[in-house]
Amino acid sequence: MGKKVTVVGAGFYGSTTAQRLAEYDVFDTVVITDIIDGKPEGLALDINQSRPIEGFETKVVGKTTGKNGEGYEVIEGSDVVVITAGLARKPGMSRMDLLETNAKIVRQVAEQVAKYAPNAVVIVVSNPLDEMTAVAQLASQFPKNRVLGQAGMLDTARFSNFVAEALDVPVGSVRTLTLGSHGDTMVPVPSQSTVNGKPLREAMPAEQIEELVVRTRNGGAEVVALLKTGSAYYAPSAAAARMAKAVAEDSGAVMPVCAWVDGEYGISGVYLGVEAEIGAEGVRRIVETDLDADELASLKAAAEAVRAKQGDVANM
Repeated sequence: MGKKVTVVGAGFYGSTTAQRLAEYDVFDTVVITDIIDGKPEGLALDINQSRPIEGFETKVVGKTTGKNGEGYEVIEGSDVVVITAGLARKPGMSRMDLLETNAKIVRQVAEQVAKYAPNAVVIVVSNPLDEMTAVAQLASQFPKNRVLGQAGMLDTARFSNFVAEALDVPVGSVRTLTLGSHGDTMVPVPSQSTVNGKPLREAMPAEQIEELVVRTRNGGAEVVALLKTGSAYYAPSAAAARMAKAVAEDSGAVMPVCAWVDGEYGISGVYLGVEAEIGAEGVRRIVETDLDADELASLKAAAEAVRAKQGDVANM
């Protein structure tokens, strides 16, 4: 039995994620679904026709789904399900503005996933991310290690890219980390960030690091403001696809993700951005990073902010 991954939602984020997953050529099947009639089928046809050119064998299957769950049988037996469904931000909107609308959508999707792919690992990318990850877990009733969210990899990539550009060095020489929430209480971790193996704090002045931290925190809004008709999808899809690949390959890769925290860092009972080891069962374990006092305080503050909102969504 080959590996199967499903991407729910065929917008720019979902379709780009499906393309990346297909081009890895590690899955037998990539399924893409959407409620817009014909769109996922058309995208699947198009991606499949790129196979002879790019030289991959993964088959892409598209399926239009109905609001009562019609069509979801196509996801049966999926090892991984990436949930991209929901509204994207428009200029001037915060991620929180999407809370109620997207909670309904993610809840419905998660219920169908539980029905047809009961052993899947679920990767949530719908915004507001930390809250939607909690919604997906509540609605699916999956063990918490099998429901995780994509945010930390994206925020970390943005931070690394900004540092590399500011210092005019290759991105491969930069290592950064962001934890906390995907939003206002994001916690970039300069103490764990390096350039060519040397501490970031030796490579640039504190004020400049702070500027890049703020730019990272607002990284999504910066893209939204420029695009005017949607939100980022190239970098986010790369992050989600890498997470799905780590699950499929049972790789044990350590990456920053939104995971259920239960005691690590002295924080319990909340979905939060932390580093975790990813394998076939989702989150194998959370990897605690040495944080300085300010970073730890910020992480605890982020946990409480997210906890309050996750409490709200539990009742939606």
